[in-house]
Amino acid sequence: MTSTSAKSPKSPLTTVTGALCFVLVVGGASGLLHEWLGWIHFMGFVRFLAPDGYEIYSYIVMIVLGLAVGAAGDTLTRRGRA
Repeated sequence: MTSTSAKSPKSPLTTVTGALCFVLVVGGASGLLHEWLGWIHFMGFVRFLAPDGYEIYSYIVMIVLGLAVGAAGDTLTRRGRA
């Protein structure tokens, strides 16, 4: 059986923005949890992106930037369908 509504393939830009959004949001959240609780080391590579003394601010910026990248990628995806 074939579907009447054919899905268009995802563009590479959508894939990249989705992956970048995930890495920034999850990395920033895990960094905050590590700073506050001290025992969660998920996605520990983000500690190299945060300057000493400004870890909390850096992780918050990562989360906000990740959400902005995700929103921009979603907007580009929706605009391409119209």
